[in-house]
Amino acid sequence: VEVKIEVVIPEKERSKEEMSPNGKASPLIYKVNGTARHYHLEEHPIASNPYHNPKDVVEASVCHVKDLENGQMREVDLGCGKALLIKESGEFHAVGHKCPHYGAPLVKGVLSKGRVRCPWHGACFNIGTGDIEDFPGLDSLPRFQVKIEKEKVYIRASKQALQTQRRTKMMAKCISLSNYNLSSTNVLIIGAGAAGLVCAETLRQEGFSDRIVMCTMDRHLPYDRPKLSKSMDSHPEQIALRPKEFFCTYDIEVLTEMQVAAVDVKSKIAVFKDGFKMEYNKLLIATGNTPKTLSCKGKEMENVFNIRTPEDANRVVKLATSKNVVIVGASFLGMEVAAYLAERAHSVSLVELEHVPFKKFFGERVGRAVMKMFENNRVKFYMQTEVSELREQEGKLKEVVLKSGKVLRADVCVVGVGAVPATGFLKQSGINIDSKGFIVVNKMMQTNIPGVFAAGDAVTFPLALRNNKKVNVPHWQMAHMHGRIAALNMLAHGTEISTVPYLWTAMFGKSIRYAGHGEGFDDVVIQGDLDELKFVAFYTKSDEVVAVASMNYDPIVSKVAEVLAAGRTIRKRDVDAVVFLSFRTGDMSWLTGKGT
Repeated sequence: VEVKIEVVIPEKERSKEEMSPNGKASPLIYKVNGTARHYHLEEHPIASNPYHNPKDVVEASVCHVKDLENGQMREVDLGCGKALLIKESGEFHAVGHKCPHYGAPLVKGVLSKGRVRCPWHGACFNIGTGDIEDFPGLDSLPRFQVKIEKEKVYIRASKQALQTQRRTKMMAKCISLSNYNLSSTNVLIIGAGAAGLVCAETLRQEGFSDRIVMCTMDRHLPYDRPKLSKSMDSHPEQIALRPKEFFCTYDIEVLTEMQVAAVDVKSKIAVFKDGFKMEYNKLLIATGNTPKTLSCKGKEMENVFNIRTPEDANRVVKLATSKNVVIVGASFLGMEVAAYLAERAHSVSLVELEHVPFKKFFGERVGRAVMKMFENNRVKFYMQTEVSELREQEGKLKEVVLKSGKVLRADVCVVGVGAVPATGFLKQSGINIDSKGFIVVNKMMQTNIPGVFAAGDAVTFPLALRNNKKVNVPHWQMAHMHGRIAALNMLAHGTEISTVPYLWTAMFGKSIRYAGHGEGFDDVVIQGDLDELKFVAFYTKSDEVVAVASMNYDPIVSKVAEVLAAGRTIRKRDVDAVVFLSFRTGDMSWLTGKGT
């Protein structure tokens, strides 16, 4: 039996596979693109022959059909690139072999029920279509056609698709570009982070061809915000999620440096800070969080930073090089900044109220192991204290005074003490806001106001994983999914959110991966060696595993995420006998069983 693989939709080459898609990003201003006409994607059918140039096609024999058992994946080399060959339920499928997000090898991921999950950051792809089904990331995988002949497996593929390893899903765009009112839009998206961008892209992918306007207080087009603390010297064009040309091609307008001051939900009007007003039909609020500031004397001093923009991060790196840095707050941002600056600064000191970093999130034992790793890399901790004063000399920061009485030399101070939802402008709107300032939404990301949706860090939503408890999950993957669910329900699809939270942090070249929602955990079961920084931690509440974290144990977190996504329960007593054993052997058969 032969298997032939053929690319269905060839790609245009964009960025290097190890980076998120990016390009030169500059602000878009009000762009007159006319009144849209609705049309269906079928009006632009895919050509029956996807290869415009036969020279771009490669064909090679890669294996025997019996070489793969059901549930197995294999990277196959075509000479000019690789594909991922999959056998499930007796059928062969083939897609790109690298995750389009950061280039993780999908062969090391998790295959379950028609999709493969990335081992690094949890993105999921349909093995039949290549479409992205869970996030992070924006692009799908190239899909290859599989044919079986004479017991040998042949692959026929586009060289270009093999090299790019990514595919942008087909999108609609506005056709008629004249005579609409600049102050009116069908969809208005407040906020241009991951949630806002995925919402806009999903609308276009579903054939929506009316006007879409995104507005942001930022000066840049949407970018990879987690990189601000992990790769602080990145420039905006390096971390842009989409190039400027993408927004022009699909008529997604982005108004930069524009702040919404109020929303009138009765009249369906957003009022901007400069007085400009825009009518809308559907509204998405995806404003994210605002960093908290210090309340002590000297907080407004020069060289005291919240990391909010690429310019902030770049400035900190420049000022911190060979200087003394004090970081206030052992948050994800604070710890990542400390790790990034440890080799660049003369000294890095970290001030924290708790006695162990990440205690509430990862637990005390994991927190201590991480703290030891930082101390081994020259980061000095000052725990169970806080800042009482910032002192200056000749107009610049010179010292950080702690309530413990300790005085730290400081040329730069980075504040990472948490954030509050950026929802103050909604207080008089009638949109339901809880006591902490979060926007309350249902499973379809709808607020209490018809036609008004919310997504991202500023919302609380029902988490299926925790019996629909209303939670706030301020993480990159979740913002992507919120945006997609909101878009689908703007189009009345009736789609409910059911994703498993997945996040990661990177420090000193090591990553901690995390899946689930461990808030309120009462015990931590640890497998592996914390001192060697090779471990798996299972967070339990009563007898149930509610979250898992790991370092140097991929893809265990992605495997557990698939179990939780399937609606199955892992009990504390099963951690040793089932979960860890399945990781060691690679056996995933227990995913398809019944019960817990």
